[in-house]
Amino acid sequence: MSTTALQKLVTGSVIGPEDAEYEDARHVYNFMIDARPSAIVGCTSAEDVQAAVSHAVATGRAVAVRGGGHSVPGFGTADDAIVVDLSGLTRIEVDPANRTARAGGGATWAMMNDATMAHGLATTGGIVSSTGVGGLTLGGGIGYLNRAHGLSCDNLISAQVVLADGRIVTASEREHPDLFWALRGGGGNFGVVTEFTFRLHPVPENIYGGLILFEREAAGDLFRYFDRFIDDAPRAYGGFPAWHLAPPLPFIPADRVGEPFPVLVSCWTGEHEEGAKVLQGFRDVGPVMAEHVGAIPYTALNSLFDPLLPRGLQHYWKAVFTGDLTDDVIAVHAEHAQRMPAVNSAVHLYPVNGAVHDVATDATAWGHRDAKYATVLAGMWPDPADNAANIAWVKDYYAALAPHSLAGGYVNFASGDDQGKVRDNFGPGYDRLARVKRQYDPGNVFHLNQNIIPA
Repeated sequence: MSTTALQKLVTGSVIGPEDAEYEDARHVYNFMIDARPSAIVGCTSAEDVQAAVSHAVATGRAVAVRGGGHSVPGFGTADDAIVVDLSGLTRIEVDPANRTARAGGGATWAMMNDATMAHGLATTGGIVSSTGVGGLTLGGGIGYLNRAHGLSCDNLISAQVVLADGRIVTASEREHPDLFWALRGGGGNFGVVTEFTFRLHPVPENIYGGLILFEREAAGDLFRYFDRFIDDAPRAYGGFPAWHLAPPLPFIPADRVGEPFPVLVSCWTGEHEEGAKVLQGFRDVGPVMAEHVGAIPYTALNSLFDPLLPRGLQHYWKAVFTGDLTDDVIAVHAEHAQRMPAVNSAVHLYPVNGAVHDVATDATAWGHRDAKYATVLAGMWPDPADNAANIAWVKDYYAALAPHSLAGGYVNFASGDDQGKVRDNFGPGYDRLARVKRQYDPGNVFHLNQNIIPA
């Protein structure tokens, strides 16, 4: 396909297979994905998005939307597709008086946090700063602040959306309320969001927290203690238990690097003295191998894992929701996490109680308000030669954990082969989502996602 006709329709760049930049531009965050789109449109406005979507529909090509670009299944590209690249839409405007912020559809959480924390404000925004604001929010939005302030989507006030028929609309509680409901947890099924408006909350510049790595024999006691603690923990606590291979960091003894350890990742937004007492309760559970805890900027905590997750790794993930951490669940983690194959990989158990449970299950499309944890089995590694072994590790782990889990998993953690689990992953609101899909995208133009089929 010649890109000349498309270039005449947009003010941004259009990169095609004939261009020198194409080889780099076609690659996405997960280098396991090796697609060759027809064109990559670097959109600079909602009108550019409108033109790109309309051109794709007119020429019978798929639409792939690339926001922050972190999609593990590689939904931001496809063979012969028109890629709607939002990386030129990153403007962020903060209104500190009204505690709101507007963010372009291509903004990352690093950009968002830097802009809002300049005013001592933030909203729930993941745990990896290079994650896109758009993808995280549309799938729900779990992060350090969700126990205190709800999911990212719970803090969404409005969204500017380019629809499949080319219209540009604003969705909010007052305008297109059904679309607004669906955008809060229904993923990218309904249109291209070019601007998000969020509610912000006061967050101290320096939170209290960091990492504590426990000796392996403490794993059971650590997870059991956390499970009891988080039931009624102060909402200032936004941490989670995890398993990691010890990375080569200054505070980790060199002879322990590469070993698997149970980890406590903590974010305390209250008084530091109180936070120190809370974390001491965890230290008392069992022997600590290494730790790096103290006053840390919230922006630094939000980028703590970034060095382990550069663009270009191989990725294969699975997701489950769970209730209490029973002895059976803890045993599955202890068995499989200790076989973690790469230092980039991770197993995180994010609590989704507190303020998340304050919101009614049917108030948004994110339908798993009864879950206690959203667990991700994140296989990430550098060498494609290891793909088969590492994918097998994730699948075996998932198979062992699934019998002890609730129905479904967090859509932002789902893989490209999880289409058969879409109904469970979206939860009890799926049929309503399918009706909204029929209303706003009856032709399923936006199908490169965890896809909801129009009713």
